[in-house]
Amino acid sequence: MINDTLAKIESAIAKVQAGNSKDKAELVSLLNKLKTELAALPPGKLDDARSIGYFTEAAAHEVTRANSTVQLRNLSISGISYAVKGFEATHPQLVSVVNEMCMLLARMGI
Repeated sequence: MINDTLAKIESAIAKVQAGNSKDKAELVSLLNKLKTELAALPPGKLDDARSIGYFTEAAAHEVTRANSTVQLRNLSISGISYAVKGFEATHPQLVSVVNEMCMLLARMGI
């Protein structure tokens, strides 16, 4: 399930036209780091990880929509941040990667 979500996010990132190619390459790199962190999670944390994946997928969807609104983009990115809060103490590297993704998306104007 998480792998399917990550594949969808990767596909959405491939469609991103905002920003420059350096930003897009950095976003792909961060997605790969996220994949690594998620693969190392214990089974009991998978539902929480799915929430992070769903919110990230929603953010990627809003980025690639032709008529996306700033409010929906911001809401989806806020959802990622909220879902990640439970991982701050137990999985700091995962949180760091997700925060970097959010900051990069914001810097790209997404």
